[in-house]
Amino acid sequence: MTIKFQPTALVGAIAIAMGFSASVSAQDNTTTVNASLDTLVVTATRSEQKIKDVPARISIIEPKKIEQSPIAELPHLLMSDASIDMMQYGGYGQAASIFTRGTNSTHTLVLRDGVRLNTGSAGSASLAFIDTTDIKQIEVLKGPASVLYGTDAIGGVVHLVTKTPEKTGAFITGEIGEHKTYKSVVGADLAENGVYAQIRGQHLESDGTQVTDFKNSNVKTGAYDQEGFSAKFGIEQKQYAASIDYSQNEGTSIYTDGIFNPSYTQLLSLINKSQDFKNESINLKGRVNLNDTISVNARVSQFKDELSQNEAADFIHNKTQEAELYSKWQFTPHQNVMAGVSHRDTETDLLSEGWTTVQYDKDVSSTGYFIQHQYQNNKLSTQAGLRVEDHETFGTHTVGQVAARYQILPVTSIYTNIGTAFRAPTNNDLYAIGWGANPDLKPEESISYEIGLDQKITDNLTVGLSAYRNEVEDLITYITDPVTFEGQLFNVKKATFTGGEFNLNWTQDDLLLDLSYAYVQPKDKSNEQDLSRRSRQSLTLTTGLQNEVYGISTSLSAKSKPKNGSGVTGYATVDVNTYWNINPHVKLFANIENIGDVQYKNASYGGNHFYVNGGRLASAGLTFKY
Repeated sequence: MTIKFQPTALVGAIAIAMGFSASVSAQDNTTTVNASLDTLVVTATRSEQKIKDVPARISIIEPKKIEQSPIAELPHLLMSDASIDMMQYGGYGQAASIFTRGTNSTHTLVLRDGVRLNTGSAGSASLAFIDTTDIKQIEVLKGPASVLYGTDAIGGVVHLVTKTPEKTGAFITGEIGEHKTYKSVVGADLAENGVYAQIRGQHLESDGTQVTDFKNSNVKTGAYDQEGFSAKFGIEQKQYAASIDYSQNEGTSIYTDGIFNPSYTQLLSLINKSQDFKNESINLKGRVNLNDTISVNARVSQFKDELSQNEAADFIHNKTQEAELYSKWQFTPHQNVMAGVSHRDTETDLLSEGWTTVQYDKDVSSTGYFIQHQYQNNKLSTQAGLRVEDHETFGTHTVGQVAARYQILPVTSIYTNIGTAFRAPTNNDLYAIGWGANPDLKPEESISYEIGLDQKITDNLTVGLSAYRNEVEDLITYITDPVTFEGQLFNVKKATFTGGEFNLNWTQDDLLLDLSYAYVQPKDKSNEQDLSRRSRQSLTLTTGLQNEVYGISTSLSAKSKPKNGSGVTGYATVDVNTYWNINPHVKLFANIENIGDVQYKNASYGGNHFYVNGGRLASAGLTFKY
């Protein structure tokens, strides 16, 4: 840490949090019910659509939530969605798993402006290492989405939508918090006559917190530092558009390794390790309108995710390259059809030296052909699609989806959808010999059914209900031989995920309240037991006051204790977020994550020890903008 933390910083943060208020300016933060329903999303159909017309359950983590604290990590932001069970094994920079509607952590596809962030090795995204500095909003699409996105989208899609400059300006932000945590961000935007440019730079350091519940003075905390840079340039005109977006984030994370019993003093030299990480994304996009009804879109992208150990020769280098071309034809005022092709090449180069040496260098490619039809008028919105995926390893795979939303009354709409999805085994699943890899694995397949209702009670109050069932076959599972204690991956389990969700949104003048409740039964059908580490019940609640000058909001996130959690506990945490716009150019803000410093167990570590969450983080910051 290069910045010394003063005890008065915590006192000041708490004082500001209790005396002032929510965390961004009112221009960014004011959301009425109607405005919320009219929010534009792109994940469900690959083009802008009002959220009230989407025939599926999709939620938005809005700019007001993302901008309230630059220090807040992506895993912490995702905790605000009740349908997501987010587990982070420690604080900053520690591994995190996302369970959407109870499905596996590899069943949620994470995108950044369409670029796939799931790695070829593990199959999930490195959520703790993804910076959110230039993110506008996060769209969470629940349910299968393999028609548009191919493999991995069994449980849902988390889409990070970046900002596009709307006016010329510049800003600098600094935030300081507990555990010697500090982040600074500087940026500038240019926007004129359809041409825009954006640049961001950021740096974060933290001494971190204990990663496990192992108590020993020789065990260091999970310190973390990272810095990043992003730039965007583009042109947006009626007949054509083009953009290039570059993002890079790199740093070092200290984690805990080798502790299984306090009496094992011979392992103390192994308990602290550090790893360097780097992720880099480049995304080129273009659009041409051939006429008033036909547009052609293209995208070429590359994403690198690299991890290297500092105490050993171990490393994991992932690279995903994608090329996509699709066309949209609005052949009547109420109907359009979209058809396209996408090609993906995934490369993993891995070395792990330990009890067993694991090493491979594999390149896997896949090509998908998709078509989707949409119909929309004042009362009815439908969506039907089909995708044929030609996978280099697993051959041809076909998925489909049909969905509809109908406006029964001006204040009432219902929707239903049915869809299939699949997930191809990762490179680790197939080639990491020594970790239980099995080259004979088959893809996981799913079929999902969902119905829902959205009701506007008053001009200020809306509620939403949904019920779903997701059936996954050939679930990839690690099985240990009881005699040899050696394990391997097999397609043996069948799982069902049955649940429902309730959402309530209320606003009145400067006041707001958002409530979300989710229930899921994540069943292993081979033994009718709950899958491990999944909470059946989740609740999030945000309430507060906000206006053009100041605001305060409080957020509750609660999870029930998993029924098959191997010691994992439930929890309830409360965040407080505040802001004060001193004038149009200066904003003061403060935040307290987990104000009660609640400690809870995330997953078993071994030897009767557990990973624990990062605890409380109080912080305060200042933004100057021009």
